[in-house]
Amino acid sequence: MNNKPIGVFDSGIGGLTVYKALKDKMPYESTIYLGDTARLPYGSKSAETIIKFSEENAQFLLNKKVKLIVIACNSSSSYAVAYLQNKLDIPVIGVIEPGAEEAVKYSKGKIGVVGTTATISSKAYEKAIIEKNPDIEIITRDCPLFVPLVEEGWIEHKVTKLVIEEYLLPLKEQGIDSLVLGCTHYPVLKDEISNIIGREIRLIDSGKTTAEKVYSILKNFAWLNNSKKQGEDEFYVSDFPERFRKVGEIFLKRNIEKVSIANI
Repeated sequence: MNNKPIGVFDSGIGGLTVYKALKDKMPYESTIYLGDTARLPYGSKSAETIIKFSEENAQFLLNKKVKLIVIACNSSSSYAVAYLQNKLDIPVIGVIEPGAEEAVKYSKGKIGVVGTTATISSKAYEKAIIEKNPDIEIITRDCPLFVPLVEEGWIEHKVTKLVIEEYLLPLKEQGIDSLVLGCTHYPVLKDEISNIIGREIRLIDSGKTTAEKVYSILKNFAWLNNSKKQGEDEFYVSDFPERFRKVGEIFLKRNIEKVSIANI
């Protein structure tokens, strides 16, 4: 198992923030990344559809002989983690639990959670946070325009700043001390968000804590790659490979050599 890759899937480009955290933590691990760009966004889909798409994405990665699957999508993590964990024979990790754990660790009592409509409707973050600390107050807000703005590459665009203000200033006015970025696209907007709501509000990006959890699981199973060679990475999308490569390079701040089409 040591030499097998880690599988990562997302509805599109946003999961690259989780991929980057995985590579920062485990540079010797190879990865296979799948972005379901033909069917995004997942955040506006029904639970049944999200589970169906997630299962198809997982099957693609299983065919690539991965040793563990990371669901780098909050909408899929909200609805499909337990289903896939019960169905598959390899570990499946979502981003909800690690993000909730990080938020509770740093909050003094009032946490904001932003995400897609599907993630917020699922109440997955609220449930996970309350399990860890029932005394914390949680204020949620769905921000459906963030994903298309990020996918368009409008990271510092004036329209994006106006949308951030519209969505997030009301949460600041309600006194949140932490803000969970409950969509893997949102960390790309971290600087703009902090500039608008203030640096005193801690932004919670589940990518790092997810990477820590994956590392712990692989270590416990003795599945870590010990070759001491830089891991190889493959990128697949279900549509628009050139657009993925262009915007993905903004995410990663480096070149992406090749993006292949996945038939899923």
